[in-house]
Order: sequence, then structure tokens, then C-alpha cells
Amino acid sequence: MTLPVALTIAGSDPSGGAGIQADLKTFHQFQVYGEAVLTLLTVQNTVGVEAVETLRPEFVTAQLLAVIEDIPPAAAKTGALGSPEMVERIAFEAAAFTFPLVVDPVMISKHGAPLMASEARQKLIEELVPASALLTPNLHEAAAITGLAVSTPGQMRDAAQAILDLGAGAVLVKGGHLEGAAMDLLYWHGGELELTAERIDTVHTHGTGCSYSAAITALLARGEALESAVKKAKKWIHNAIASNPGLGRGQGPVNHFANQS
Repeated sequence: MTLPVALTIAGSDPSGGAGIQADLKTFHQFQVYGEAVLTLLTVQNTVGVEAVETLRPEFVTAQLLAVIEDIPPAAAKTGALGSPEMVERIAFEAAAFTFPLVVDPVMISKHGAPLMASEARQKLIEELVPASALLTPNLHEAAAITGLAVSTPGQMRDAAQAILDLGAGAVLVKGGHLEGAAMDLLYWHGGELELTAERIDTVHTHGTGCSYSAAITALLARGEALESAVKKAKKWIHNAIASNPGLGRGQGPVNHFANQS
């Protein structure tokens, strides 16, 4: 049996709802073997983030090269990277990847704590975005990357095109903070796809972005085409939010055991 392999390059959430913990749970739920390269440590739970410590880029690079040399993944994703030096290192290595890279441009936590230095944004734009097969920004991140206002479906399209112009292979602008239905926009050269779902009234959405991008990465590792992977991941994350276990005293995690259909 050939087991699909996916890799996450991201930070740690000790409460288990986001970061590499959420990514690995998601990979497992999609029957994909998960590997993890750790970029930063956090002190956090469902109530808030108390501290963030970024690892040395050289140490992170060593983790990455060790993993790829021994068990090469069929797809990879990035999450929180922290520093401009980290973004630069990952982008340099990603330029040689022979597998698709999903970039989740994590800038702040669910509680508003910064997970990417402001100086790192330019490195992300110039060096990591062009290495991505798919970029998955939320509205805030899309605005930060493009410098455009992004608060309507039309503005989402403008931002998506601007991100394609920066060199991304495709972009998924996540509209979870739009009024009305939860609409995401998948945009690529020559096509677009709107993905809508009924809005779920809950505070328990911690790790939604990490888990969503991890589901797409897992499906790409299984050989799914991008459009199909995004559709299936959208359905799963909707189910994961709807069936959240209600853990914690704050914004709790989604249900990583959720049904895929």
C-alpha cells in the first residue's frame, strides 16, 4: 500500500485546536500520513495567547530538509511563520519543491495576537506567494497582502486577481466575515468558483483556517485536483464547525472527527 504523505510547516498550539496539532489531526482524518516542521511555539488556550517564541530559521530548515530527504510529501502547507527570516528561508526551500505548496498566510491568531512580524509581510508577498500553488487568505489577510479594501464579494475578486498577479498559482479568499452566507472564492488563471455554506452561529471556530487549508493539502496529497480538493475541504470544515465539541472557556476548536460528506 502506498500511503499519501502531507507536510505542515507551522507553529504549535498546545490547546490542540490550531497550528500543527490541528493540521495533523486533519491529515489523519483524511487518511493521510502527516509530517510536521515546527516554526514557532505559543502559550495559548481557547481564551487567549500569552506568548509566542519563534524558532531559529536554521533549525527549522534542518527539520524540513531531514523530512523531505527521508519521507518526501505529496503536498505541503505553511501556517504561522513568525519572522521575515523564517519566511525567507521557507520560500528559498519551497522554490525547489516538486510538490504543491498551500500557503495559509497566518498573520494574527483568533484572539488577535500577532503571529507574523509586520516586516515579514513583504517577504511573504515577494518570495513565498510566488512559490504557492494555492494561497488561502481570509479577508483581513487578503487586504494586508494587496493593500485593497476586501469586505464584499466584488472586492474579494479584485484581491484574488491582485494575488494571482503576485505569482500565486491560485487563491482561495475566505469570506467567513462577510455578512450573510459564508462565501469563499477560489480564483485561478482562467476560472473561478464560489463556495457557499450556511453561516453557523457559534464562537467555536478556533483553528478553522488551519484545518481548512490542511484538508485541502491532504486531498491534494491524495491526488485530488485543486477544485475538487477545495470543494471537499469546504464541506468538511462546515461540518467540523457545525459539530464542534464545545471545549474550553473561550473560542473552542472545531470537530476534527467531522464527517467528510
